[in-house]
Amino acid sequence: MVTDTAVQEAERTVTKLKAKDFNGKVDPDWCPGCGDFGVLSSLQKACVDLELHPHEILTVSGIGCSSNFPGFFNSYGMHTLHGRALPFATGAKLANHELTVIVTGGDGDGYGIGGNHFTHLARRNVDLTYIVMNNQIYGLTVGQTSPTSEFGMKTKSTPFGSLETPLNPITAAIMNGATFVARGYSADPKGLTDLLCQAIQHKGFSLVDVFSPCVTFNKDNTYDWFKPRVKKLEDEEHDFHDWKAACEQALVWGEKIYYGKFFQVEKKPTLNDLEPVLNEGGPICFRELGLAKEQAKKLLEDMM
Repeated sequence: MVTDTAVQEAERTVTKLKAKDFNGKVDPDWCPGCGDFGVLSSLQKACVDLELHPHEILTVSGIGCSSNFPGFFNSYGMHTLHGRALPFATGAKLANHELTVIVTGGDGDGYGIGGNHFTHLARRNVDLTYIVMNNQIYGLTVGQTSPTSEFGMKTKSTPFGSLETPLNPITAAIMNGATFVARGYSADPKGLTDLLCQAIQHKGFSLVDVFSPCVTFNKDNTYDWFKPRVKKLEDEEHDFHDWKAACEQALVWGEKIYYGKFFQVEKKPTLNDLEPVLNEGGPICFRELGLAKEQAKKLLEDMM
């Protein structure tokens, strides 16, 4: 008997996908020059390099310019609530832990409104990849400060300059328990593709915070601003197993700003590993319902 798995493996052998095969049914509506285009392109190339197929991937997002991502990417997709993409993604991963789950969003959605979920996903070490397109501004609502906006930044919500210290997502992720922490730059597609490949392959919670300039509303942190400052961490012979060194490099900000892989822990159990019910019988979503039809019918009637 030929199983579904055997059919899928045969299709994988015959079908060699290209980046364009991951184009969504909707064309991106981002502003021309937006850094998010680079993130979309890099993820498409990463999935090709990893020989993933659209039916094996779920992309989940919240709300924001970057959170329209699932519509622009060919895979299963969920466009969820503002700041709530990570809990949705956790539920999906636990229901079908064979799926490659990728969460996409922005700095406001992920570090502001969804900041508490970011903290707890890291400590739980859920096996998924979180790509945050960090433009240091609220772009969808036309230009207010976000959690990563620099001190003194003048925006529509802070006309005299921001009085708040920006959040550092790299140190926050490391200290809260994330097992893969990296920073990408949308203007370095080759480097970003490599980071995304590593993040997706990593077993555990992976954060890839990506500098993704907003060309319309952030006139401070532009491509010209980043170009002389960003430096590849790999050129510094950085030890990504050393959490203290990773935090120290992440705090470097000014005339020099590092991007690359800051930190990684291999072989730390994930939430999926520690949940006994997932270790037998395959993904929950494909198992027989544990209730008899009569029991399920009664429960539904009681809740209606």
